[in-house]
Amino acid sequence: MKLLIQRLIAILLLVIPGIAAAYGFLLMKDAIYDYFVKIGDINVTSPDFAWGMFIGGAILFLLGIGFIGGWIFFRDRKHNYLSSRFRPKTPRPPRPPKLPQTEDNSAKENHISDQS
Repeated sequence: MKLLIQRLIAILLLVIPGIAAAYGFLLMKDAIYDYFVKIGDINVTSPDFAWGMFIGGAILFLLGIGFIGGWIFFRDRKHNYLSSRFRPKTPRPPRPPKLPQTEDNSAKENHISDQS
């Protein structure tokens, strides 16, 4: 029963931002649509745009989409599904120091490469 309640809460945590994003999109759409309707009305001399409704809708939309996108990103990071560019950088191990080239070393290397 405890697992069922946890899954229900997890679904609600994703559905609520999704509904907020959809409502924000509708607010932006209505603001633009109402502006175009006012332009076509011959009785209105100067149509004004509903900036408050549009900005409020944009904020709701961006917050909802950002929450869902962030949730997916961190879930994929936890399961190691991300592309290499999104993974944390791991430092490369240092290279071993090069030995100085001497006549004896270069002669041995040439002799070994000649045999192969």
